[in-house]
Amino acid sequence: MEEVKWGILGCGNVCEHKSGPPMYQTEHSSLVAVMRRDAAKAADFARRHGVPRFYTDATELIADPEVNIVYVATPHATHRELTIRALAAGKPVYVEKPMAMNHAECLDMIAAAEKHGQKLFVAYYRRALPYFLKVRELLEAGRIGTPQRVEVRYIRSARPEDRDREHLPWRLRREVGGDGYFCDMAPHTLDILDFLLGEIAEARGEKRNTAGLYDVADTVSAEFRFRSGAVGTGLWRFTAPPEETGDSVLVTGSGGSIRFSTFAFTPIELATPQGCERFAIAPPEHIQGPLIRTIVAELRGEGQCPSTGISAARTSWVMDAILKE
Repeated sequence: MEEVKWGILGCGNVCEHKSGPPMYQTEHSSLVAVMRRDAAKAADFARRHGVPRFYTDATELIADPEVNIVYVATPHATHRELTIRALAAGKPVYVEKPMAMNHAECLDMIAAAEKHGQKLFVAYYRRALPYFLKVRELLEAGRIGTPQRVEVRYIRSARPEDRDREHLPWRLRREVGGDGYFCDMAPHTLDILDFLLGEIAEARGEKRNTAGLYDVADTVSAEFRFRSGAVGTGLWRFTAPPEETGDSVLVTGSGGSIRFSTFAFTPIELATPQGCERFAIAPPEHIQGPLIRTIVAELRGEGQCPSTGISAARTSWVMDAILKE
């Protein structure tokens, strides 16, 4: 593929800053069409980002002859259907995370990609960020010895919109977003752990609704074991008092530890018998840019994207096991 020409299904908030600009700012890449059911919002996005065409129907964008890769940036419940339709049209797909509503849907998407001979990428963009590549570098260099234990803690307070039962965000509607914010936030952490430490072989968990603000889970705890033998625990809570909030991942090894965050990009802290080191690495302006550049490179035969349907399906399998889906 000489020139990568993107079409976006669902040009909403994520596309404004995180993913849209890198598609037309990357060399050999352009954004040629967008789709949103609200025509006025689709037209506005196209105008502001210099996109030549907009649609209100997914079928029309998928059929656009100039579009040669489709980015599915719609709510989770639509990922399977839209991805399979685009793959069947002979176009590779970049789909938002989580890949689908469950692992079984992921397998359907992988099968469709294989059937139609197309590539399938997933927006676990932390795999390409310098911050997490530094963590991986430290682990692979053996700075903490053999990783043995992982502790994940992501706790935040309820947002004002979470308290309005009549107008809840779509991520809190089970039929659209799955089991709440866990399905939106936790996969980022679970996927980066897969990238850093290898496949999770066993997982179990418990989900609860402790505050009663909405019907899906607001608290999830988990235990998991990596194929390497390392073990982990996790706690995700979305209705905590402000003084309890936090975002950290602690990896303890036979010779030290590494602490980092999934979302806050706090300085990476390396602790060994030789002392402590800190590495401050800020995220890029457009956070999906590095991963998008790997997709462009792979489609042009010049590189490889680290986030695929195969790797992303593993994360969905872990989520299913934790939520007992």
